[in-house]
Amino acid sequence: MKKIISTGLWIVGGIFFLVSAFILVLCLFTLSRETTFTMARRLFKILIKVMGIRLIVTGKDHIIPGRPYLIMGNHQSLFDIFVIPAAIPLCFVGVEASYHFSLPVWGYLIRKWGCIPIKRDNLKNAILSLETAKKALLSGISIGILPEGHRTLTGEMKPFKKGPFHLAKDAHTDILPFGIKGLFDYNRKGSLILNPGVVMVNIGKPISHEEFKKLSIEELQQTLFETIYKLSKS
Repeated sequence: MKKIISTGLWIVGGIFFLVSAFILVLCLFTLSRETTFTMARRLFKILIKVMGIRLIVTGKDHIIPGRPYLIMGNHQSLFDIFVIPAAIPLCFVGVEASYHFSLPVWGYLIRKWGCIPIKRDNLKNAILSLETAKKALLSGISIGILPEGHRTLTGEMKPFKKGPFHLAKDAHTDILPFGIKGLFDYNRKGSLILNPGVVMVNIGKPISHEEFKKLSIEELQQTLFETIYKLSKS
């Protein structure tokens, strides 16, 4: 029965995604980034709903509109890429694995949107990607990055990479933490089975640069790990 339900959800979701992609491509050529992002949020909310995700978001009141943030959270599922924009009411671009940019439809959309590719297994290219992200933050654009680097295989958070924390300190930007709960149970890496249910996104209080500027990279890394872990469990 789960296979039948999952197949139906993938078909409905796939059709809606293609329609959404067409709409967003038109928006990217005719509207501002902010207006397009608003449209993307609405479409992604509908997409995850028709695919069986009931999204609950807390902490949106912590966000100060107009302020750029380095947005960080845990990485549970392929569907993070739809749930995070649907949950966080900020216009932002993502730092994404370079292979995402070669995916049909999605790769074109994120490239046109301005997302930043990163090759984590190539130190030189990774440094260049983070430098690009730094320039975006300094220009007032929020950046979304998942410091685990890859989706969890067990449901538990993996150790964080150091790159995002160098970026936070170098760009003198505030960090907006969030925690996702329930998306790993909905769809696990390597599986096509979907388990409809509730997904929680808990947005934490921003951590200002003044609060962490004297911390070492390792201390900031540990602080964010503990913060995001608590948000993902609450």
